[in-house]
Amino acid sequence: MLKMKEKILITSALPYANAPLHFGHIAGAYLPGDCYARFERLKKNDVLYICGSDEYGVAITLSADLANRTPKEHVDIFHEINKNLFKKLNFSFDHFSRTTTSYHQKPVQVFFLNLLKNGYIEEKTTKQLFSEKDNRFLADRYVVGTCPKCGYENARGDECQRCGSSYESTDLINPKSKLTGQSLTLKDTKHWFLLLDKFRDRLLAWLETKSWKPNVVNFIKGYIQDLKPRAITRDLSWGIPIPLPNTEGKVLYVWFDAPIGYISATMEWAALNGEPEAWKDFWFDQKTKLVHFLGKDNIPFHAAIFPAMVMGQDAPYVLVSELPANEFYNLEGKKFSKSEGWAIDLDDFFTKYTADQIRYVIASNAPETQDSEFTWKDFQLKCNSDLLGKWGNLVNRVLVFAKQNCDRKVPKSPILEDEDKAFLKEIKELSDKIEEAYANFKLRRASQLIMELAQKGNVYFDQKKPWLALKNPELIPKMRATIYCSLQAIKFLALTSYPIIPEASQKVWKLIGFTTDLKEADWDIEVKTELPFEKELREPEILFKKVEEEEVAKELENLKKLHEKAKKNFKNENLGIMPFKDKISFDDFQKLDLRSALILKAEKIPKSKKLLKLTVNLGLEERTIVSGIAESYTPEEIIGKSVVVVANLEPTTIMGVVSEGMLLAGSLESGIEILTSQKIQPGTLIK
Repeated sequence: MLKMKEKILITSALPYANAPLHFGHIAGAYLPGDCYARFERLKKNDVLYICGSDEYGVAITLSADLANRTPKEHVDIFHEINKNLFKKLNFSFDHFSRTTTSYHQKPVQVFFLNLLKNGYIEEKTTKQLFSEKDNRFLADRYVVGTCPKCGYENARGDECQRCGSSYESTDLINPKSKLTGQSLTLKDTKHWFLLLDKFRDRLLAWLETKSWKPNVVNFIKGYIQDLKPRAITRDLSWGIPIPLPNTEGKVLYVWFDAPIGYISATMEWAALNGEPEAWKDFWFDQKTKLVHFLGKDNIPFHAAIFPAMVMGQDAPYVLVSELPANEFYNLEGKKFSKSEGWAIDLDDFFTKYTADQIRYVIASNAPETQDSEFTWKDFQLKCNSDLLGKWGNLVNRVLVFAKQNCDRKVPKSPILEDEDKAFLKEIKELSDKIEEAYANFKLRRASQLIMELAQKGNVYFDQKKPWLALKNPELIPKMRATIYCSLQAIKFLALTSYPIIPEASQKVWKLIGFTTDLKEADWDIEVKTELPFEKELREPEILFKKVEEEEVAKELENLKKLHEKAKKNFKNENLGIMPFKDKISFDDFQKLDLRSALILKAEKIPKSKKLLKLTVNLGLEERTIVSGIAESYTPEEIIGKSVVVVANLEPTTIMGVVSEGMLLAGSLESGIEILTSQKIQPGTLIK
């Protein structure tokens, strides 16, 4: 009877295009998703694996401002960086999209309009936290304060990291800007709220039909019980516009548009493949198995909020079937943190180690039910003991022996004894257990069983001692049986390892005589089919290299140095002292034209709190300079001061005024202090 294909739509949480990803991210949402997609393709199911960059939100705008980029320039950079990392790791997305694509805006706006029409969105004028210093409303992620539930004094703007409570940033006690530490005020603004509490009963009833991991179910049940209306719009220019009149300057909040990115990415995939309606075959088919891979911090959005958004639609979107959320993956006992220098230089990493090595090490210690970590010592142990000592060793020793003693072919008509038959039965049973582990998202278990399969092959080979049979012609049939069975084990090893270490598995598949790619294999057929007699084998090759003690010591030393440097910079920044910039040559310095200038006139620039328009005497001529010192100096007190000016900057227009230079100044806690002189005449060169 023919097996019915299962339609499986797989997503990994969209990575935020605001920073490079690290191995902690890879362990949570991406490697498990890729391994599962590869496995289900081998099972010949109809698989579509979707991902892409999440590119909107206030975090992007602030980071772009700091980097002197536009938001689009900023996300372009990190979209490419993260996309290239996935490529280095051999990820098998069917499509990797982004939320700034032209395919994304329409479905997001349709979602909003359907929810509004169906009575699940409400317009309200509310008081939101406003930064007078920055003249902007601050999104929750840039607000800290005291948790209204447990009293934790440094709680985030939307969720307390101590007690796990979820709330609006306006619920915080003593809210402050995370960026400046300044107190925030409440100011009226109009926004649209998703009435999540209207979905509470439906969500709870739906959740009862799921048999997800306890850590997911226990968390989300409590979260759903506490659902209340939540703002889904923000006062920003960077984002998906609200599809209503008179809403300029307001966009849909990033957590609302991001999960719809799975749908828009599927739409783009369909269009690029010449079948624009093919996305509906997955999203509108209630038989589709929708699997979201994510880290535990994304559970609320995927297990409550996005399902509620789907329930409020007119179109028959499928709801998530499985939600294998993982815990956190740390580095040497602490969270990955680029700002603290607790990270791995990935560009350097991939010059020395392979994707298969890190894929296996992460999978073998996957944070499925509790936090786990990457350590360099464990990396060395797993690479040397498992990949090299068990997996690679079995492949190499069997193929070398077959080359030298079996004409580099699968032995013909071997006579199998009971122990040979028992071995074949055992490796088939192990393959079945590995299949079950993959199917149930147990990547760590699959890794353990794969190494058990490799070790069983090594033990069998050692116990049979085929090298001794070469001395006695009567034992040659036994030798051939040993090699035949060992080659079957290698075939099973390549097949079952492919989801985790695809590159090495593909090499082995070719070494044992296959001409097609392993990704084209049918799992169910291959575990029941033995290698044909006299199948031509290929020249053996070394699959993994040893990780030396000196390498590990150097990596740990590099991590320590990076961390110490970051701590020093952090300390200096807290003292108001920024780290030194990159060195320049004397010739570079000579290019600066620093001049003494006398301020003749000063006036405030309309609609600006920070800017003064100055007229200065530079000796040779008078110039206009726009300077951001209005919060520290009044026009009256600045007139007559002798200051230092960069005189050879290209003119630039600021708030409609052409500025032809720049004042030198330093930052204080209380504001800005300009550099002044008492005796130097206007126009004097500063050197």
